Amino acid sequence: MFRRSERARQPGRCVAIRLDGEVVNVPDTLSVAAAVLHVHGWRGYRRHLDGTPRAPLCLMGVCQECLITIDGLPNRQGCLEPVREGMVIERQGDDPHG
Repeated sequence: MFRRSERARQPGRCVAIRLDGEVVNVPDTLSVAAAVLHVHGWRGYRRHLDGTPRAPLCLMGVCQECLITIDGLPNRQGCLEPVREGMVIERQGDDPHG
């Protein structure tokens, strides 16, 4: 479904982010949305109110399916935000851990 860009395949450094309270290390070449997909896969991105899984669709800021809480600010577009050291990310939805 998704493939990493050639730039993202280059060796880079990892940054530590806090995702739903758990510290994880992800490549610094990823956006927030890509980092969550990297850690949890598309079914683990967020849940719709009816419990069905939702995931980013366009990854370029158009569809709004990547909305996520970043550093305490809800409804941020995760596809447009690059990860950075110490970032706090919380998945949104009825059951973000499900």
